[in-house]
Amino acid sequence: MATSLVFTVRRRKPELVAPAKATPHEVKLLSDIDDQEGLRFQIPVIQFYRHDPSNAGKDPVEVIRKALAETLVFYYPFAGRLREGPNRKLMVECTGEGVLFIEADADVTLKQFGDPLQPPFPCLEELLYNVPGSGEILNTPLLLIQVTRLKCGGFIFALPLNHPMSDAVGLVQFMSGLGEIARGMHQPSIQPVWCRELLNARDPPKITCTHREYEQVPDAKGTIIPLDDMAHRSFFIGPTELGAIRRLIPPHLRRCSNFEILTACIWRCRTMALQPDSDENVRVIFPVNVRAKFDPPLPSGYYGNAVASPVAVTTARKLCENPLGYALELVRKTKADVTEEYMRSVADLMVLKGRPHFTVVRTYFVSDVTSIGFREVNFGWGKAVYGGPAKGGVGAIPGVSSFFIPFKNAKGEEGLVIPFCLPSEAMDRFVKELDTILNNNNQPTDGGPNSAFIVSSL
Repeated sequence: MATSLVFTVRRRKPELVAPAKATPHEVKLLSDIDDQEGLRFQIPVIQFYRHDPSNAGKDPVEVIRKALAETLVFYYPFAGRLREGPNRKLMVECTGEGVLFIEADADVTLKQFGDPLQPPFPCLEELLYNVPGSGEILNTPLLLIQVTRLKCGGFIFALPLNHPMSDAVGLVQFMSGLGEIARGMHQPSIQPVWCRELLNARDPPKITCTHREYEQVPDAKGTIIPLDDMAHRSFFIGPTELGAIRRLIPPHLRRCSNFEILTACIWRCRTMALQPDSDENVRVIFPVNVRAKFDPPLPSGYYGNAVASPVAVTTARKLCENPLGYALELVRKTKADVTEEYMRSVADLMVLKGRPHFTVVRTYFVSDVTSIGFREVNFGWGKAVYGGPAKGGVGAIPGVSSFFIPFKNAKGEEGLVIPFCLPSEAMDRFVKELDTILNNNNQPTDGGPNSAFIVSSL
């Protein structure tokens, strides 16, 4: 199994890559959505590329390093450093110092990572080296890119998403522009737009919507999942699996999106697996892209955070004892509540309430990256074989979040893969619950590692 693969990575010393030309030295404020406490973290992203015989003699490290310097002329805030001002307001000092870049070689082939490729990936800490201090948010380089050559002629491109600077859509926009310049274009086809003031609080700020995602809830029963006995598995959800879930949905809800249905299903199964007290409130939070919800829509080149993070809340008893349609109704309504006014209200809340963190007590975070375009990023070696988050989980708390990642399984079926992390006993219960639904059984199966929807495990 690829997850047991061990290999050696030889890295050159990290270097700073600065913009290829002089760029403005100025201070740019982040928006009041960008600098909320709950976004002050980084998410590792990884892209795998095959050997391309037509690129004989080309070195992906050199191509990407040179293109990076040219791309930073257009995205020069990334070459600066984040500072914190009064009231914890974040801003970029555009210093032009540059981003961290690591050249590396690994004594392994792409094929050895498994077919198909899916997280969790072995030796991730070797493929994206955590340069001391680089995981901080303030006063440190805003990007760290590692390009690792493989024995087969393929390569791996990895970097952390610096969330205060951009959301996943914004990061893919930057990566795509980098790819275009690597392929010979003189500038990105989508010009970056800063305009962070578009998502600032109003004057005067006024909270006009309900935002239960920022409730301050005491953690009386221990939300933090133990670190010493965690199981990591990835689950494939394709047309067959989605069809099985849809058959459990009442007719009036069957026009709901795949995201809504799958989020409701996974949330319910996960809650059953964790077995909270029946009277406890449980939550699911999911990012909603709001770029098109504004009138006029946000500019196409806007690469800041343009997401709301609404939350559905109910008790564990109601979620687990009601049919799946109950959870689906909650998810659907929560998503529909996100409007331009909702986003204005969030920005105002940030200013009035001191930029609070999302509620993490009994909260599950779900992020859908299936349509963002990680796999489409092309540095001249074709599209990525795998592109997207390198593992499940965001922020400092493991086991509380999942990504829906576009994926093609060994049979060639298009679907999505969900990396999942839970305590071992809870993982066993989760597999049984999900297997019951996918097989439309009255009784759960043993949920063993041969279940068709489990594509990898640790």
